Amino acid sequence: MKRHPHDGGGRRLPMAEESTILEVELKSTDSRAQRQLNASAGATVAFSIVFLMMAMYFGPSVSQDVGDTIDYETEWWKTPLHLRHTMDLPMDTLRGQLPENGSYEVLPFEEHFVEVELPASEQDAGFPGPALMHVALWLPDVPEGTKIPVIMTIHPYYDFGGEGVAGDDSSPNTVPDGGVGKWVYDTFVPHGYALAQASTFGTGQSTHCQDVKGLGEQTGIQGVVDWLGEQEWSNGNVGLMGKSYAGTTNWEAAQQPSPYLKTIVPISGSIGVQEMFYRNGSSESRAMLYDALYEGATTDATTDDMRMCTDDVIGPLNPFSTWAGAEVGGAEWNDYWDERRHLPDVLANYQGSVYLVWGMQDWNVDPYHAFPTYQLMRDAGINARAIAGQWAHNYPDQPDRHSEMGSGYGAEAYPNMSRMDWAVELYGWFDYYLKDIGEEPEPMVQIQTHNGKWHVEETWPPEDMEWWPITLDGAEGTGGTVNTNNQRSFTLPPLEEDIHISGMPTLHLSVNTLACQGGQVFATMYADGLRVGHATMDVRYRDGGYEAKTALPFSAYTMLMEFNPMDVDLDAGAVIEVVMTETGEDYLPSPCAVVGMNVNIDASSTLSLPLIDRPVDDDRWFLAPPWWEQQSIPS
Repeated sequence: MKRHPHDGGGRRLPMAEESTILEVELKSTDSRAQRQLNASAGATVAFSIVFLMMAMYFGPSVSQDVGDTIDYETEWWKTPLHLRHTMDLPMDTLRGQLPENGSYEVLPFEEHFVEVELPASEQDAGFPGPALMHVALWLPDVPEGTKIPVIMTIHPYYDFGGEGVAGDDSSPNTVPDGGVGKWVYDTFVPHGYALAQASTFGTGQSTHCQDVKGLGEQTGIQGVVDWLGEQEWSNGNVGLMGKSYAGTTNWEAAQQPSPYLKTIVPISGSIGVQEMFYRNGSSESRAMLYDALYEGATTDATTDDMRMCTDDVIGPLNPFSTWAGAEVGGAEWNDYWDERRHLPDVLANYQGSVYLVWGMQDWNVDPYHAFPTYQLMRDAGINARAIAGQWAHNYPDQPDRHSEMGSGYGAEAYPNMSRMDWAVELYGWFDYYLKDIGEEPEPMVQIQTHNGKWHVEETWPPEDMEWWPITLDGAEGTGGTVNTNNQRSFTLPPLEEDIHISGMPTLHLSVNTLACQGGQVFATMYADGLRVGHATMDVRYRDGGYEAKTALPFSAYTMLMEFNPMDVDLDAGAVIEVVMTETGEDYLPSPCAVVGMNVNIDASSTLSLPLIDRPVDDDRWFLAPPWWEQQSIPS
């Protein structure tokens, strides 16, 4: 199966002044009547040829859209993905903008305290009082009687840090924040949306104890969603949007059914706390102080800090017991992790839609939170869309941040990774789910190769993906001990043809424990020396997931390792190498790091690559709008 790189990634079509016009110039020296006849025939032939060429290049979406005779100049929000690179977008800004400004003024903000009824298990002690969520609200100046949908962002970072204890405070939630808030305020509120900003419990002016991503916090978020949907001015449709912690709150809102929550846009928001800090049992170093740091950062020496919930004590202890004693139940000595596992509840209860946004080079919240989550949602009947570029813990439309990527960590995709049409994408999404306008958006995944080329898939990994299993008896490398002081590697023969890896490669690694009850392997994949992906696993979690098993000394096991999601386009002749260390990047060494394990580079170990075939003329390739033609590329 021959695979070819996409030559459209390097070839840039000029931006059209009018995206919907096909000009055909016909020249003739015949009589006027003859010229008209010739022109008519020539135009028909020329248009047919041009249309066929476009249909071959852009695929079915073009033929369908042309048949619908949509005026993309006036109905710009309907411009299909394959034609967006021709749009006349304002791309000289740091964030994506719409081609038309909204017509509504933004009214001065309002402040509200929403009282939330909590379950008995979430009542606090010390200085109990009403559980109040503090909400700031900006409404557009719409005609009287017009019902308004809401876009909300919610997180603990308003008035965060300092408060006379240490450092400087962040802004309160009555100031549109620099992430979602200001962007929605400038871009969507003038188009008839309300903006709401709320502080989670125990932060900002919200009361109660700070239950980091637990049931109390979930209940507070859900209470605000319902309150917004029930207001007299509201049309009953609420959407949540946010990045990082503000993305996780989207999942928290969706854990229980709500008639008002119609869509969420989680941007690098974790689907669970244990899922965020542990990959196949390997623990990130920050996991150890996560809860404690959040509690300390929001302390302002008021009576509110004396409001304690049970999880305030349990939370800081769980990471240590999970790391040191998982095989004897250390990960399950209480229900702390289960309470903060958001995705299962979403799949079971949520009745809205999801627009996933993730960086394939995100090391804060790894992209395995997005994939296979996308497909799980589709299987659960949730309409979902995803965009995944080679950026880090950022938004799709931040070229200045994207320029900071290092080689092997996204730099090869720049500047094509920056999607300054993202606001157009969301406009149509919000129009349907929050204003009940238009047709339901089709599910899709927009994903980018490691070297910058964009393709669109209905599912990801794609349905036509095929596995290429490679037993390691044909690899160059020798087995041996992997521990604090030793690493091992293996190298595959040069590729005989082009390949496109699209999915989550697996490494089924045969290992032997030594004089310790465990061990860990961090595997980094390189192609011609360029880092393209990684996997990590603690042998106690050798079957994957979050259920630990006992690992005995001097015993043989097979570790079913899975790499983080990858979309990598490699040419024939490329050499793949996998380097195995005891730990790597931001992960902790295992309790058995000094002793380590033996890895077997032979027929008992297998590397499997998920491959797809996307020839140069495949209609799933598309171009990113060339923002660099309007602003300089940040150095």
